[in-house]
Amino acid sequence: MSAAPETLPEDVETLKALVLAERAGRQAAEAQAREARAETQLRALEIEKLKLLIAKLRHERYGASSERGSRLLDQLELQLADLEETAAAQETSAELAAPAATPVRSFTRRKPARRPLPADLARERVVHPGPAACPCCGGALRRLGEDVMESLEYVPGHWKVIEHVREKFTCRSCESISQAPAPSHPIARGRAGPGLLAHVLFSKYGAHLPLHRQSAIYAREGIELDVSTLADWVGAAAATLMPLIEVIGAHVVAAGRIHADDTPVPVLAKGKTRTGRLWVYVRDDRPFGGSDPPAAAFFYSADRGGEHPERHLAGYAGAMQADAYAGFNRLYEDRRKPGPITEVACWAHGRRKFYELARLKQAPIAVEAVRRIDALFAIERDINGASAETRLAVRRERARPLIGELETWLSEQRARLSAKTELARAIDYSLKRWPALTRYLDDGRLCMSNNAAERALRGVAVGRHNWTFAGSDAGGERAAAIYTMIETCKLNAVDPRAWLADVLARLQDHPAKRLAELLPWNWRKPPPAAARAA
Repeated sequence: MSAAPETLPEDVETLKALVLAERAGRQAAEAQAREARAETQLRALEIEKLKLLIAKLRHERYGASSERGSRLLDQLELQLADLEETAAAQETSAELAAPAATPVRSFTRRKPARRPLPADLARERVVHPGPAACPCCGGALRRLGEDVMESLEYVPGHWKVIEHVREKFTCRSCESISQAPAPSHPIARGRAGPGLLAHVLFSKYGAHLPLHRQSAIYAREGIELDVSTLADWVGAAAATLMPLIEVIGAHVVAAGRIHADDTPVPVLAKGKTRTGRLWVYVRDDRPFGGSDPPAAAFFYSADRGGEHPERHLAGYAGAMQADAYAGFNRLYEDRRKPGPITEVACWAHGRRKFYELARLKQAPIAVEAVRRIDALFAIERDINGASAETRLAVRRERARPLIGELETWLSEQRARLSAKTELARAIDYSLKRWPALTRYLDDGRLCMSNNAAERALRGVAVGRHNWTFAGSDAGGERAAAIYTMIETCKLNAVDPRAWLADVLARLQDHPAKRLAELLPWNWRKPPPAAARAA
């Protein structure tokens, strides 16, 4: 509790000491809070492990022949892996964020026994040479021995073990021992190499393989990796990569125009599933010849409330291409700070409503509406990649007359239809949003559709069929972080797995002020080992 003003000392040095004491107390309290949260997470993790073990034993003894019990076990294993990922991420984040001078009482998290790496695996010996002379006195050195640290690495198609050898030398003069410093590791106290970590991350979020399936695949290849071990790696790697994820997000909202969309994500909650959301915001200036690199920022929320995009875009005030979701409406208000976002509607959404009626019912009005809208898209294909000025000129000459005719025609058809028909609702969807739909005619930077955001979410939609659900809200947030990196790599024609492997290998030793060098659009694939040796 802070002292009352009248009781504060007048002496400056005493006041400084008081401030320092309060600051130290606050840091100690924060450390204790982090420790308490971690211990709570560990207790929850142990509970889930016991639940899974009990469920397996019951299934072995009493389980029916149907697949229901197997599906339940798969769900429990997914939930357990998610909890372990979260525990590893929290532990890594606490280590990265804790002040160096703040003592934090250590705690032990129960982990599976570390098995020796198979002796028949190929081994690559990397020698870190010691100093040529004694760093203390400059005397001659004689070899004393070496320390060998093994890390398991994955190269597509085969496994190998890399032995990092640090030779020891002792000085003939002063007998001091010298040795090369230990190489940094992508994650603390882990023995997975950066290539293996990248493979596990991409397999889960890029190839949509849950960890229990990956574990089974690796076992068939002769490598026993428990799901809990893989979960530890995923959580720690995600926490390590977080600075890059934040830089990508800042780059997206610095654009003058973005695409926005969201998709449902099933989330496990107390034995049942509820629906969370994954939001994506895409920056892509290539359609109008912009030079800034494209990127995608993903966010997770437990529901679809409008407060979530308001938080994601708190500092953004440009144009946003999106669907007609009502939760975006407050972003378009004039009184919004730092300014209103300009609404740009999506013609693909309006066309889709007519297309479904044309395909299912062969409605002549719907068929004609699709034909007219397709003519507008044909113009866009002709000017894709041209400068904003060129696009604007072509739209005014070719697209504006067609849109004027389309508006008149839609209004005439709507007057003949009952308000209760599906065709009338499809026409109303477009006419009610006409100013936002036609806004692209006055700005060459804007697109006709929001397809950029929908393409970014395609991988999530595919993945849902494989991993079924996120194990928790923390798992959803972690998925959003990894999707941010994978999709940004794809937008910049970069192999996500190669990028992850190289960045994980370099990030620990990379200066924070040069973090931009590691972003996908600035990254260059390292040459093969043979080329480096040559």
